[in-house]
Amino acid sequence: MRRPRLEVADVFHRHGADWRRANAGHVSLGQLQVMSAIEQCRSAALGGHVERCEDCGHSRIAYNSCRNRHCPKCQGAAAKDWLAAREADLLPVGYFHVVFTLPAEIAPIAYQNKAVVYDLLFRTAAETLLTIAADPKHLGARIGATAVLHSWGSTMTHHPHIHMIVPGGGISLDGTRWVRCKPRFLLPVQVLSRLFRRLFLAALADAHAAGRLAFFGEIEGLRRPRPSTRISHRSSGRNGSSTPSRPSPGQKQCLPISPATPIASPSRTVGSSRSARAA
Repeated sequence: MRRPRLEVADVFHRHGADWRRANAGHVSLGQLQVMSAIEQCRSAALGGHVERCEDCGHSRIAYNSCRNRHCPKCQGAAAKDWLAAREADLLPVGYFHVVFTLPAEIAPIAYQNKAVVYDLLFRTAAETLLTIAADPKHLGARIGATAVLHSWGSTMTHHPHIHMIVPGGGISLDGTRWVRCKPRFLLPVQVLSRLFRRLFLAALADAHAAGRLAFFGEIEGLRRPRPSTRISHRSSGRNGSSTPSRPSPGQKQCLPISPATPIASPSRTVGSSRSARAA
């Protein structure tokens, strides 16, 4: 693979110091460490080794990688391996693309409590999908899914949501046969949305009661008594949404899946970060 003419590291080298000074006090230690790792990746700062050809004797210096999960140089091979592993998991059936999105009112809480809220998002989205699919009124089967967390939207603003690739069917509840979903339809969107909202808000309130959430700046008022009520009221105007759709051409280029087409509006979100599987 040819090296791009301009890399993220080049931008950081040229403008990183000025940007850090201009944003002093607004950038976390973790973010500064990521910038430093990308700037130093495959440079003399991290040391290196000498590679020598056994046939012609030609040698070259190869500098060590930073191995940071955010570094675009280091994650190319890991992304390729991940896609290959997920491709090996695919079944010879049609697949649906399902998106679970947090409402804008919850996004500031998620931004300040990433580990807790993202974990709740994964857990409640998976529980919602598995619960509704197992209901005999809907699919009546045990299903699985591959889920990927996207924390940013196409406008590069904080917009937490989970993309799921879901097979168009599952194992019957007695484990004896494959249950296929209806043509062009997986599960009812409104039913998924209502259950997801209820589960997520309950889990968020429990996390606050256990002292697992922190609130700063504009949302510092949520520290006041009975925060679970305040959080629920804050988000009651909008459902956390779930949206099934056919996989887009871009997704099929990343993971070759046979698309099933549900009757639902298409997803409008993009971004990337962490993955998990529900089964």
